[in-house]
Amino acid sequence: MAPHSTSLCFSGTLCFTRLPPLPLFSSSTISLPVSRQFTSFRSIRMSSSSSSMDYVPSLPDNAIVLGCGGIAVDFLATVDSYPQPDDKIRSTSLKVQGGGNAANALTCAARLGLTSRLISKVANDSQGKGMLEELEADGVDTSFLVVSKEGNSPFTYIIVDKQTKTRTCIHTPGDPPMLLADLSQSSMLSALDRASIVYFDVRLHETALVIAKEAGRKKIPILVDAEKKRDGLDDLLQFADYVVCTAKFPQVWTEASSTPGALISMLLRLPKLKFVIVTLGEEGCLMLERASKAEVLQSQETDIESLLETLKHRKDSTTTFPTCVSSETTKLKADGIGTVSGRLFLGTAENIPTEELLDTTGAGDAFIGAVLYAICAGMPPEKMLPFAAQVAGCSCRALGARTGLPHRTDPRLVPFLV
Repeated sequence: MAPHSTSLCFSGTLCFTRLPPLPLFSSSTISLPVSRQFTSFRSIRMSSSSSSMDYVPSLPDNAIVLGCGGIAVDFLATVDSYPQPDDKIRSTSLKVQGGGNAANALTCAARLGLTSRLISKVANDSQGKGMLEELEADGVDTSFLVVSKEGNSPFTYIIVDKQTKTRTCIHTPGDPPMLLADLSQSSMLSALDRASIVYFDVRLHETALVIAKEAGRKKIPILVDAEKKRDGLDDLLQFADYVVCTAKFPQVWTEASSTPGALISMLLRLPKLKFVIVTLGEEGCLMLERASKAEVLQSQETDIESLLETLKHRKDSTTTFPTCVSSETTKLKADGIGTVSGRLFLGTAENIPTEELLDTTGAGDAFIGAVLYAICAGMPPEKMLPFAAQVAGCSCRALGARTGLPHRTDPRLVPFLV
């Protein structure tokens, strides 16, 4: 299905237009896993033959993801440099398209082939109607969205700085807000029916908590996007099987002195948690996976800070494509915090040429969408982290959170999906 975008008409309403299919590269260098012990990735050259271009990898079984959270219209203005107070500047480009953490992540998951269902709320205005049309065009099931007869849909002004390659977001919530009464019990149960995983960005925490409790009763795994401290986040984290968080969050939430120590603290505080990933932008990501009961060893304790330094020396710095190195299962300790048995993973980001890096808006959402797919597909972490980094890298090559999101047939992704 071809991607969609929006433009702002002279009347001030949103106009949705179909874009041409994303270009397919004639060749691409991709990194693939070769082992699970201090794993690195080797590079292969893809053929530009029709067989590789036409290959459609099989989908994982029971590939249904339910998401609950943010949806918005993004007004993206690109500027040569961020303005100073009282400045008057001109944008070099303007793009209007759907946004919101949950909506972006589910769009990514849908393009990768998962059946995506979204619970959120919009108003019955032109922006709300446009958002629904755009999601539906990408294959996201919007039948569980609440549409208010009055009010305004949420929207975000985003200033994209071409000089620093950063983006600044100014969000206006929708009105009226979503209430518990907006989602009936029958609708919630229908949304959860046959779901493989449930995802929360903590934007609608009261509704999310009700869904989380029901998902827990049904033993449906839960992934929480811990972007920053929000109302209801602590309660939702108690239900989480997986957490993906931003660089600053682990230390802010645990008050630990370092990120590796904070990851140990999170696993100790959240006994249900199977793994936690912290995204580090151009530095890649760090993941701590709890060992299963069968893997727990009575081995000598290893300092997690020292282990991380070992992994940094083992990573492949010669390739521009995402890679991953990992430790063996061991007992990891952090001074003053405690110990957990598990594996530490260090993933690198794609080294995107400066001229190709256009906008990082939604890169974290793209990463999460890919992680959702990877969990459903049963990918090992050594494959999941470079795959998610590759998807996020693709998204940074276009303006907006969704324009650059790849489809599962994109040659840059096919090696990960074989």
